[in-house]
Amino acid sequence: MAGTPGTPRVLRAMNDRAALDLLLEHGTLSRTRIGKLTGLSKPTASQLLARLEAAGLVLATGTTAGRPGPNAQLYSVNPAAAHVAGLDVNPERIRAAVADITGRTVGTFKLPTPQRRAGTAVEQVVRALDGAVKAAGLSRSDLHRVVVGTPGAFDPSTGRLRYASHLPGWHYPALLDELAAELPMPLEYDNDVNLAAVAEQRIGAAREHDDFVLLWNEEGIGAAIVIGGRLHRGWTGGAGEVGFLPVPGTPLVRNVTKANNGGFQELAGCNAVLRIARELGLELPGGAQPDAAAALLAAAAARHEAAGEAGPDAADPYTELLARCATGTAVGLASLVAVLDPELIVLSGNVIVAGGEPLRATIQSELAELAVPRPRLVLGTVQTHPVLSGALESALATTRDEVFDTSR
Repeated sequence: MAGTPGTPRVLRAMNDRAALDLLLEHGTLSRTRIGKLTGLSKPTASQLLARLEAAGLVLATGTTAGRPGPNAQLYSVNPAAAHVAGLDVNPERIRAAVADITGRTVGTFKLPTPQRRAGTAVEQVVRALDGAVKAAGLSRSDLHRVVVGTPGAFDPSTGRLRYASHLPGWHYPALLDELAAELPMPLEYDNDVNLAAVAEQRIGAAREHDDFVLLWNEEGIGAAIVIGGRLHRGWTGGAGEVGFLPVPGTPLVRNVTKANNGGFQELAGCNAVLRIARELGLELPGGAQPDAAAALLAAAAARHEAAGEAGPDAADPYTELLARCATGTAVGLASLVAVLDPELIVLSGNVIVAGGEPLRATIQSELAELAVPRPRLVLGTVQTHPVLSGALESALATTRDEVFDTSR
């Protein structure tokens, strides 16, 4: 923040930001209510609101009609003060969304990306982004920032995507430069699981937690690590790429980037769920592997819950499926817990969330026997497009810091 700490300008900016954050939290507030929540006098609160209204950051949105006494003017953050976009990229599609500064999603678009028929990665990103912008009734120039979530991570020293060999067309050195040339607004890139953790940290199960791990199980297994309130990305951006973590119960695989199998993924990923189900003689659902695995675990959880106080039938193959998947997940988590000792573990991704509370509780019980630290395990609560939600939340956090800074 510009200026010297303690100067009137800085103090005004601090009060402005406090009021804007309160308006974001509550939606609308009166001048009197803002004064009480911030500790400001009525004249100071009035000056603050006049200043923010003149800057285009707040709007007068109506009055408190229907109450005794004079009607009070209500204020809210001006949603048009800024717009951001988020993109969630995987090999099958790109999902894009645009949000206004309040966090309300105003436009979405989904672009299927079948191989060899959807153009280059740059063309795909532009088409998906333009689709969401058009749905929002905006233009590209209205966007203050775009955050793109992908599998793997872009190596900060080379600019090349690593740990995501399954994402075609995203691995050549000039990709980020070409995207920057095509989209002349601030662009940021982050790992998809990291962005799911951002969503849980800002609006989900990890709010008010500064040290937690998010374990993701969908197309693959991954983790996001938050230490001291900040994402830990590692030297090459590969922190949390735990799918190939060597664990007991799986063969030791060398040259894992070429083998593309082995480790934690083979013990507890969607492919492991299907393998265990086959071994137990269960009928496999159709569809993609993650969807089929999620359906099996959802069925197992439903049977577990239906058993009620009598408890699940130990001879039921679905009970065995749930138990073995929980053990496999706990084995991998034990290594993470031994190193990181997190306060909280958030379980996220369609496969693991499908198992619901029965799977979570069984993993918690198994982990208690495998690790000395005993963090609390919770299910993620951002279950609708968590990566896209995290991309928007990441873009909003930076944009609000820029747009709401009235000290300049």
